[in-house]
Amino acid sequence: METKKRYVLFTLSIVGLLLLGYITSAVDSIDSHAKSTVLNINGNSITLADPDANIKNIIVLVPDGCSQSVQTLARWYSGKPLQLDEMMVGAVSTYSADSVITDSSAAATALATGHKTTNGFISVGRADDSVLSILEAPSEEVQYRPLATVLEGSKLEGKATGLVVTSRVTHATPAAFASHVDDRDNENEIMEQMVYGDIDIVFGGGSGYLVPVDEGGKRKDGENLTKVLLDRGYQFIDNKDEMLDLTSGRTWGLFAKSHMESDINRPLLAPEEPSLAEMTEKAIELLSQDKDGFFLMVEGSQVDWADHSNDPIYAVTSFLAFDEAVKVAVDFAEKDGHTLVLAFPDHNTGGMIIGSYSDSEYTSTTVKDVIKPLKGMKLNSPGVEAKIGKDLSPKNIKTQLKTWWGIDATDEDITEILELYNDGKGLSLDYAISEVISRNHTVIGWTTHGHCGEDVPLWAYGPDSPAGHMDNTEIAEYVAKELGFDLNETSEYLFVEAGEVFSRDNGDGQLDENEYSLDMTDPLNPVLRIGDAELPVSKNLLIKDGVTHELDGIIVYAPETDKVYIPYEALSFV
Repeated sequence: METKKRYVLFTLSIVGLLLLGYITSAVDSIDSHAKSTVLNINGNSITLADPDANIKNIIVLVPDGCSQSVQTLARWYSGKPLQLDEMMVGAVSTYSADSVITDSSAAATALATGHKTTNGFISVGRADDSVLSILEAPSEEVQYRPLATVLEGSKLEGKATGLVVTSRVTHATPAAFASHVDDRDNENEIMEQMVYGDIDIVFGGGSGYLVPVDEGGKRKDGENLTKVLLDRGYQFIDNKDEMLDLTSGRTWGLFAKSHMESDINRPLLAPEEPSLAEMTEKAIELLSQDKDGFFLMVEGSQVDWADHSNDPIYAVTSFLAFDEAVKVAVDFAEKDGHTLVLAFPDHNTGGMIIGSYSDSEYTSTTVKDVIKPLKGMKLNSPGVEAKIGKDLSPKNIKTQLKTWWGIDATDEDITEILELYNDGKGLSLDYAISEVISRNHTVIGWTTHGHCGEDVPLWAYGPDSPAGHMDNTEIAEYVAKELGFDLNETSEYLFVEAGEVFSRDNGDGQLDENEYSLDMTDPLNPVLRIGDAELPVSKNLLIKDGVTHELDGIIVYAPETDKVYIPYEALSFV
């Protein structure tokens, strides 16, 4: 796998600084400590990784949208201890820059970059009107500015990098580790930045965002990113057998046009798709061949969707699938000795509790009472909804609930389900089914179909594992420190605002070497022009004198501020 050493980053930073005239003296001092070396240049620190550091690899695993209630339910449902039971070390706070209740994009941004941001933002600085009273208001230059992630920092350290999810790979959590946009729904832009971000292993769903609309995909910019991946030397696969046959090489494996199938539904509806544990094991196998180590983020994406639905069987089976992936990571870490495994939800969802209003005799509730209603469930609620189809007659709904959930629904249940579904509040049928059946036929309660604001569990295994209470931003800072880099320095290297270095086009029709312009002739494919150099937005390319150069990072455009950000490396060319 192609890697880049930190000394390359440092050398190119020096080149960029020389071009700007920022260096006036030599290195002032060199300080050494256990994990890294810090070079102080005119008061600016540059941290170089120590190759003998205790931690070589870090695996971050996120069961999206859950709490310890799901862990408790999963343990009882499986009848045995979980891998995660041995790893409880603390708790994580989850609030975002504009709410005590975060969404997944802001939560993942904090976990990936070490910075709070506005709900809906993906690894860019928060807006000025989205600051809680406990946070300082952001300065203007920070607003919408791209923030370097631990994945990007690891890549610059020469480490292999990977993302493994069961959602689309362009969904909020994976997106925040590898892209920079102010709208999580801008998945076409997210996918383009991912493709040009040189991630070594990407497994999940979302292949529809690789190809143009006229080829059956989602892209409106006319680009075929599958071809780009192949041209850049990636293997591209789309089923479990092909994945299991892999032995080496950079690979994208997208196993569904949109999201992958849920764990409970997969055997029946998508047996050709791999499980989260299988994807995690293969990703570790491939990434661990890099002698410099690796960073891997794994998301159990659908625990969150299950909790949004208030669907206990969907939640517990998704969480158990996640726990199996954690075991894969820990088994590797035990053998390796230089791998840190960190796991934590990004936030809670649904507010699941074991005990509800219908459980009036709660002091005599048994484990059997908790798990018996779940044992007859063969599909999740979206699967039951699909089986019901368009026939919403009480008879058909009762039949499908009995067949697929083992539930003898009453007339009152069906009336309640249909009233919720038709009340004009936009509740989907699967949400209505789960809410009513949970309330009337289980002892599991829920407080919301949305997110919650409380702390979530922190699990860890390996050398230097953290303990106690951490803010979600501290997770990213911890990962960066253990891998020997500083996130703020990485941001300064990867994202130089063009206006800080060059002046805007003076309008004479020809750019000189000190001017830049943003060509919006094709608004879906903007191009930054600096003198005679072209830098396409959301790509890591610089084209000059007919030669295309691949850069260490992508070109990022912030529409709200009309600013463009480029890597320092680009300065050596322009």
